[in-house]
Amino acid sequence: MTDLATRLDPDFEPEANESGNRPFADVVEARLSRRAILRGGLSVTVAGMFAAPLAACGANEAEAASAGPTLGFDPVPVDITDRFVVPEGYEAKVIYRWGDAISGHMPAFGPDNTGEDQAHQAGMHHDGMHFFPIEGDDPWEGSSTDGLLVLNHEYIEPRFLHYGSAQGSELQTWATPNHAGPRDADHVLKELNAHGVSVVRMRDDGNGNWAIVPDPRNRRITGLTRMEIAGPARGHAKMATLYSPEGTHTRGTLSNCAHGVTPWNTYMAAEENWSGYFVNLDGELPREHARYGVRTDVGRHNWHLADDGGDGFVRFDASTKADSAAGDYRNEPNMFGWMTEIDPFDPDSTPVKRTTLGRFAHEGVVFAPAEAGQPVVCYSGDDSRFEYIYKFVSEGLYEPGVTRGDILDTGTLYVAKFNDDGTGEWLPLVYGQNGLDEGNGFTDQGDVLINTRTAADIVGATPMDRPEWGTVDFDTRAVYFTLTNNTRRSEDQTDGVNPRAPNAFGQIVRWHEDGDQTATRFNWDLFVVAGPESDSRDMNGNPLDDNNIFSSPDGLWMDADRRLWIQTDISEGVMYQGNHVPFGNNAMLAANPETGEIKRFLTGPVGQEITGVVTTPDHRTIFVNVQHPGATTSPEDFASGNFDSHWPDGGDALPRSATVAIRRLDGGIIGA
Repeated sequence: MTDLATRLDPDFEPEANESGNRPFADVVEARLSRRAILRGGLSVTVAGMFAAPLAACGANEAEAASAGPTLGFDPVPVDITDRFVVPEGYEAKVIYRWGDAISGHMPAFGPDNTGEDQAHQAGMHHDGMHFFPIEGDDPWEGSSTDGLLVLNHEYIEPRFLHYGSAQGSELQTWATPNHAGPRDADHVLKELNAHGVSVVRMRDDGNGNWAIVPDPRNRRITGLTRMEIAGPARGHAKMATLYSPEGTHTRGTLSNCAHGVTPWNTYMAAEENWSGYFVNLDGELPREHARYGVRTDVGRHNWHLADDGGDGFVRFDASTKADSAAGDYRNEPNMFGWMTEIDPFDPDSTPVKRTTLGRFAHEGVVFAPAEAGQPVVCYSGDDSRFEYIYKFVSEGLYEPGVTRGDILDTGTLYVAKFNDDGTGEWLPLVYGQNGLDEGNGFTDQGDVLINTRTAADIVGATPMDRPEWGTVDFDTRAVYFTLTNNTRRSEDQTDGVNPRAPNAFGQIVRWHEDGDQTATRFNWDLFVVAGPESDSRDMNGNPLDDNNIFSSPDGLWMDADRRLWIQTDISEGVMYQGNHVPFGNNAMLAANPETGEIKRFLTGPVGQEITGVVTTPDHRTIFVNVQHPGATTSPEDFASGNFDSHWPDGGDALPRSATVAIRRLDGGIIGA
């Protein structure tokens, strides 16, 4: 039995895949030879796993710029100090911190902010993000000095959130004051309001000084915001709750990690590690709870124990309490694990959960370039150990200026199977096909999507090493995904795309569809295997070096010049320890997809994760997020106020997640 402290860690995801499907590491092993992968590191022969398979994938690859994008900056070194470091010739400025006010009564940040205050302030733990030019016509074109910054707030660190009452106590990173309850209702309100999404107008004065602009579109979407359910799961019996007996609406979005940007200029917030917020004390869990890791003893924050018994709080107890699902919250966990679409330009719009994209621990969703008269295609990873990568192909065809989010409500969700020979196939998750029928407990397509993981198990998908962010090369149409790590992988579970056991450092997989983006077959390779110099390989089969060693790739994005930006997330539990000592603070690197060159572009302060990345349309400002600085602070040091980080405000200030704007001092293109 996993100890309680571990189970309450927001990064803890119970291993719930018991399908027995052949994992990706086995595929890699078979593709090479087991002897080509050494116990202490990677053999030179691993180079055979890299760029060659894509070379003949299609004309687009050959037409790409032969040398790829320049990386015209001097790499920054590994760093362990409490500062944000960028290359010489660049400057970085903090522009949006946890607690910065954006709406309502504009409450100033302080350790005693109320739950209502937090509803008008930046949430905690900044993550996926996009800058929408203020014109509101296109997500990638328009003003580079004025726009709506939209970003996720993934989870919370209660000891800092409630510092006014928690100071002096020995609390771990994820510890909730008075966890056993009854919980202070205003604390619970504050925690729910610190989750979700920010929509905030930001303007640059022309000198890299970005400031919040008062605007009626400024708002917070939180764990309590009313949401609409769309797609095949709408109105399903397994979506009925006391709040919405018809199964058409719910409240809130949680654990929003990465994101997506639609071709029609809206924002998609992913719901990742949401299952731990719930508890179900029934003797036997339905598979739509068990397969996702819903807790059977305590919730991560025990919101259901709020002392006022509010309906928005008690819903996190998913135990059976009434004669029917319409009388309790047994189905409340089924409201989460979706992609939530938000229109940043319409403050009166209701966010929509698009169920056709599947229910799992969504890291994000990445859209292939949309083409008029063709289906919309997007990809998503399930960020848990031994889970899967998915692709959605719309039934409707894209019409620029006409298509809206409802195109995502009909279409086919596929899951990836990787083969030993460097090929792969997309397996449809369609009711009535491949065993997805009554014989395996499915009643209709809505049931297949509510139980996406189980459906993927049955059709034979390939379990992966925590698939996280993805990006699509607009030129070659190659798709890249980070596989951040998997220390639970054993030697007999290795394969071509997951070649190490245990996999402490992660890798980036790349594939090219065998035809257009709607194809049902693909060819794959490894772009980079992360790790120290002794246990890593770039796409040319060479070890990484001091200028680019990294571990746990997470955030990933390709800019308009085709620079591949790689962000790292070494968890606070292993940061600065053992085999992670060489990497120091988490960082962001830039890579050339043609040559395989990689350079470290920045490092963050102590105890944080670098995440979220996007440029302005002119490519002269790049935004990144720093999440949970100081998370490595021990319980003893927290009690004494001796935090590992005081970033970004310095002195003895509380550490705060924040968005940073970076520009070149000469006004040039970022990274060039």
